[in-house]
Amino acid sequence: MKIDCHTHVGEAAHLTKDFVKDARIASGNPNQQLAVDLDNHWKTMQFVEKAVVLGFRAHHVGYVVPNEYVAGYVQQHPEKLAGFASIDPHDDDAVEQLDHCIQDLKLKGLKLGPIYQNMHPQDPRFLRLFQRAAELDIPILIHQGTTFCHDVSLEYANPILLQPIALRFPGLRMVIAHLGHPWIGETISLIRKHANLYSDLSALHYRPWQFYNALVLAMEYGVLHKLLPGSDYPVTTPEASTDGLRNVNAPAKGTAMPTIPEDQIETILQRDSFALLGLN
Repeated sequence: MKIDCHTHVGEAAHLTKDFVKDARIASGNPNQQLAVDLDNHWKTMQFVEKAVVLGFRAHHVGYVVPNEYVAGYVQQHPEKLAGFASIDPHDDDAVEQLDHCIQDLKLKGLKLGPIYQNMHPQDPRFLRLFQRAAELDIPILIHQGTTFCHDVSLEYANPILLQPIALRFPGLRMVIAHLGHPWIGETISLIRKHANLYSDLSALHYRPWQFYNALVLAMEYGVLHKLLPGSDYPVTTPEASTDGLRNVNAPAKGTAMPTIPEDQIETILQRDSFALLGLN
């Protein structure tokens, strides 16, 4: 993997006990760790040339990583790391916060998650952030898909809800995280239709049947070139994600089912996400 376009940082103090509990129940791992030691993050990212670093600001689910924390970390390694701000649309000064993050903290993009932030993505409070991101010419990584949190509304989660936003802001570069799972078909339809919409493959390889079917669907719809490699660290690592992608055809072994050509897999792994998103 050349570039990991989806990694997280954040300390235990940035996560409520309920958020961690939900994650552990969903994963089946009572020791699931979501807090990130920055030395471990840096060590793990030596596997890739560059990486996007995400915090988060979602008061509804109790996951709030200060943007200053993200900025302070990536400023130590500006040649390798690009930090994304996160803004909670419930905040009255959301646009002013975004301006501060981009202009003063020198963060490079915006992370949003409507299902975590408990708001419909077409709500006017969200639309003002999409509009400002378009004006600032920064990319958005958006979690538009399901989650393990119990106190959220799946009505806000379907990727198809991004359709009016993509039409309203056609120049806005957006990456839909995790192929919008489980609404993978909707995500593939969207990124095929809209030139500046992409999706990442983070946190999918450990569901091998879903992952295989997703890549076959993307191949059949001709959108493999719109897929960006990522890990969702610390949930998994860029090394494990690379191995997972190279083994995506395992469910088809010994069958007549279609397979993803090896050269296409390597092309995805070597994709320059920074260039596509204007981060260079």
